[in-house]
Amino acid sequence: MGAILVVDDERSMRDYLDILLRKAGHEVVTAATLGAAREALAKRELDLVITDLKLGNENGLDLLKDVNQQRHPVEIVVITAYATTATAIEAMKRGAYDYLQKPFKNEELLVLVDKAIEKRRLVSENAALRRKLGGELLLGDAPAIREIRALVEKVAPTRTTVLIEGESGTGKELVARMLHRTSARAGAFVAMNCGAIPAELMESELFGHVKGAFTGAVQASPGLFRAAEGGTLFLDEVGELPLVMQVKLLRVLQERTVRPVGGTETLPIDVRILAATNRSLEAEAAAGRFREDLYYRLNVVQLRVPALRERPADVVPLARHFAARFAEDLARPLMKLAPETENLLAGFAFPGNVRELENIVERAVALSDSDLIGPEALPPHVRGAPIRQVSVTAELPTSGLDLEALLDATERRLIQEALKRTGNVRTEAAKLLGLTFRSIRYRIAKLGIDSPLEQTSNSD
Repeated sequence: MGAILVVDDERSMRDYLDILLRKAGHEVVTAATLGAAREALAKRELDLVITDLKLGNENGLDLLKDVNQQRHPVEIVVITAYATTATAIEAMKRGAYDYLQKPFKNEELLVLVDKAIEKRRLVSENAALRRKLGGELLLGDAPAIREIRALVEKVAPTRTTVLIEGESGTGKELVARMLHRTSARAGAFVAMNCGAIPAELMESELFGHVKGAFTGAVQASPGLFRAAEGGTLFLDEVGELPLVMQVKLLRVLQERTVRPVGGTETLPIDVRILAATNRSLEAEAAAGRFREDLYYRLNVVQLRVPALRERPADVVPLARHFAARFAEDLARPLMKLAPETENLLAGFAFPGNVRELENIVERAVALSDSDLIGPEALPPHVRGAPIRQVSVTAELPTSGLDLEALLDATERRLIQEALKRTGNVRTEAAKLLGLTFRSIRYRIAKLGIDSPLEQTSNSD
């Protein structure tokens, strides 16, 4: 539920919307003129403004400037009996969430209101998260982290497309948020996991749709590109995009316009694209699973976020930081890690990277009875995990060797052995090798290892 300002010069319409929205559980403030609306905006924090286009001799679109200057994000919906394509485009250009044509059905309005308020809350939560995270990702002194700091500082002020690569849990989205936060872009940061959206819904999710475009489209939707207008759209796991969507995304990047599903008009967009992947898109393109032209469009600037095992000296400082943060979140006194605890963490491989370390420390803070976090607060697999090291005994022949072929052959043999031991349960095989499930799945595909796709454990 939200706080809504209704602006209409007809009292009957103001009263009608007031009753309708209050019955739906919303708080409602009404205004008959732009002046009264501006006073209402100045007095309290609102979630949504619903305004008529024609307000006597005034234009409801003029209110968009006032709304955009608000300290807190406020969505605006324009209602009009004179809707045209030009009107819609003008409203969107000025920052309106959407418009509704009179006469409208109550259900249409209420659905649109819920979606607009949900977007407003997502924007607020993203802003709060950015404030909370601050420079957290960049804690650490590894050379790769210092390089990310420098690249973020150089690239953030531009609208250049950035491809962020790294394993799951390394913090790719946090890098994307830093790029957005330190840029001059005033719009929202909108994130989409390309692997979590069904292929048949992806086009509508990204580009929006018009009313009646398909079964169930009872109301037009702006789509994520237009929701990120003036801001940043983060495409996580971009390697999961189906080929047909790769073609359409390439066209958007080239033309800087989108066309909603079922629509005939293209709308200009001002959106910065950041993409992330835990795969090698270069290898995917070479294998024909990812369009080469789209890869080059996305890979204007590349940032690689290192795995935590590649920067072991950062483990303990990160763990101390997480301990202090979670203690504050749980209203606990300042908590420290015992030396034995730090030694165990420093010796652990962290296949889940920084995300796994964060979860382990959060658990330890919650379970500790004192302000000193002992080894007993760590999960059993961390306490009892031996520091695994694989000795390399091969010698370099005097005639030299093909290192890539040797590494591939060794990796293939070890993965096949792990699959054999676990009965082709890839999750268990991944644990034997200190890999994540996604990582072993990628390596199996890359090396062409014959492994039944259906064999997974219940923890997949």
